[in-house]
Amino acid sequence: MAATRRADAVWEGDLQSGTGKVSGGTGLFRDLPVSWSARTEAPGGKTSPEELLAAAHASCFSMALSAGLARAGTPPKKLEVSAAVTFDKVGDGWKVTKSELTVRGWVPGADAQKFKSAADGAAQGCPISTALKGNVPITVNATLAS
Repeated sequence: MAATRRADAVWEGDLQSGTGKVSGGTGLFRDLPVSWSARTEAPGGKTSPEELLAAAHASCFSMALSAGLARAGTPPKKLEVSAAVTFDKVGDGWKVTKSELTVRGWVPGADAQKFKSAADGAAQGCPISTALKGNVPITVNATLAS
């Protein structure tokens, strides 16, 4: 069964001095402030599309890795995941240039090589990764906690 999720944004003003707000369709987040300077300089208490993309990538990857580890017979006790999405000027325009995933896992029965292999698979196979694939390089740094 297909699932569709929605978010809404309102922008006022021009790109450089304008501001906006973004809200999730579920109501779990409302009126998060966004601005051009939050994307290209210091966040200043505002979010950006890239921060929201990083949140989506980190959560999607953590679910895919958890599922892959469980299928391999080593379900995780805990996974701590961060995604760092880079937005940079390229030529005359701006683009997302990479997404770097970092994961630390507590996985009883797994060794470092199996954990790294599962993390690499999740980094390539989670739905957000597949949406980015071919457009944004994705890297993963996986550490198995003892």
